[in-house]
Amino acid sequence: MKITNKYLVETIVFFSYVLFAMAWVGGTASMQSIMLSLDVHSLASASFISGAVTLAKIVGTFIAAWIAIKLGIKYAFFVSSLLITIGLLTPYAPNYELLLLSRFLMGLGGAFMVVYFNPIVLQFFKAEERSTINGINAVAFNIGTAIILWQMGSINELTGGWQNSLTVFSVISLIVALLWLLVKFEEPNTSTQSIHDLPEVYSYREGLKDRFNWIYGLAYSGILAFYICLFTFYPKAGIVQSKWVIGFGIIGTIFGIIYAKKIPLRLPVIRWSGFVVIISTGVFSFSDLYWLQTFAAMVLGFFIFLPVTALVSIPHELPKMTSPRITIVFSMFYSISYIISTLILWIFGSLVDMNQGDYTWSFILITALSSTLFIGSYFLPESGNQHKTQQEGS
Repeated sequence: MKITNKYLVETIVFFSYVLFAMAWVGGTASMQSIMLSLDVHSLASASFISGAVTLAKIVGTFIAAWIAIKLGIKYAFFVSSLLITIGLLTPYAPNYELLLLSRFLMGLGGAFMVVYFNPIVLQFFKAEERSTINGINAVAFNIGTAIILWQMGSINELTGGWQNSLTVFSVISLIVALLWLLVKFEEPNTSTQSIHDLPEVYSYREGLKDRFNWIYGLAYSGILAFYICLFTFYPKAGIVQSKWVIGFGIIGTIFGIIYAKKIPLRLPVIRWSGFVVIISTGVFSFSDLYWLQTFAAMVLGFFIFLPVTALVSIPHELPKMTSPRITIVFSMFYSISYIISTLILWIFGSLVDMNQGDYTWSFILITALSSTLFIGSYFLPESGNQHKTQQEGS
């Protein structure tokens, strides 16, 4: 039996990442219980787990394209799925070192998977369908996170405890990973092509020299830095409305999919959403009014994710885009974004320490950096014109 229906393929891809989010965020939500079960009470040890996870994202997104070149997209995606199922060790790790390893490998799997979305979409879906599928994939992590934030208690009651819940997530992930092996995935076959038909070689070296990749990654980096700070530092500052960002992020993504389908131009929604994000970040960070912070969180969630469909569609719509090239493009996109946001995270925390627990300068920094999407929109190419031409010519 081979799975060839593109919608079944997308269902497997989508739920693979939803389950990753559930296992990942579920493990984070249960971390206090996990650390207590291991008799680990050091905050430094807990911080080291977060650091290892960040390292996994940076390393994973950067080497994802290399793995895909060696194994092909089908088996590279399968490897990422298997790494995610290693989360099964998290609730039963007998020691801190194995817990750290399980979280690192699980994060590595998630980092690989988010890169492989794009060559899969490029192969299975027509140009006019890709923006919708890209948007659906973009909301997968938020769906999984929202399920945990709102329903983890109920899930624990149903399964009999947090350990059983994390086990169930990993077991279902393994089943989905095995289903992926049934997908019929056509890797490029260059042996039957003439030299004139072969796509232009696009390696890491070309990727590093490509100006677009740097602008693309930097444009997203400020938004990603804020998003990580939102869950890392904002609760410590007494700002606890992060779940509203997640919830309205899902709504924003849905509207973004509809918008991208109706309006072919990509840059306007990126630019004006980026502008609203700057204002909303400032209000969210500096307001003392709970209702205003909550409203700003809703606006932030909506407008951070409204342009995501357009943003991730740009590489798909560039001329002469191939599966190897788009894998490297998104590999660099996420690794650049994570490197920058990790640096910003360190500076954010350092500023708080330097100012004896005062978050003012840190909030100024993150508000200023939230402008990268708005500024980047003036340097990114408008791929929507090319997309419209492709549709009219088909």
